[in-house]
Amino acid sequence: MRNASRIHRTRKTENPDGEPFLLVLRPLVETYFAFLRKDDRHIRSLGLTSPQFDVIATLGDTQGMPCRELSEKTLVTKGTLTGVLDRLETRGEIERIPSKEDRRSTIVRLTPKGTRVFQKVFPKHISYMKPYFEQALTARDMDQLRTLLLRLKESFSQK
Repeated sequence: MRNASRIHRTRKTENPDGEPFLLVLRPLVETYFAFLRKDDRHIRSLGLTSPQFDVIATLGDTQGMPCRELSEKTLVTKGTLTGVLDRLETRGEIERIPSKEDRRSTIVRLTPKGTRVFQKVFPKHISYMKPYFEQALTARDMDQLRTLLLRLKESFSQK
């Protein structure tokens, strides 16, 4: 939240240098927070936390994957992932099995119960979130936005 207050101060100064990125920064952060509020509230109404949903959605329609790959494909931090997996395993929605190819690796996959959860909650959540995008953006807009966001993300990844 400290960064959000810096953005607020930037707005108060009215961007005296005319920096274009400052005009993008606040709407980007506000959009992110608005998305998270809608996303999280709906996921909780489905009986999951956002990290649990992320894991179940990532594992859905797969044969499972190593923990390392799951960590890379989700937005769940490595430090949080173990606890999320523990809770999902306790609920009977995932299972961890030793990899046949690499003894040091564990494969995480949905159980039949986890598959039922995925088949129930994933389409509901997509149907819930999709109209927010479609009322604001055309398919072409979404394609351009994706390209721009990926380009911006790559910029932050470079040293």
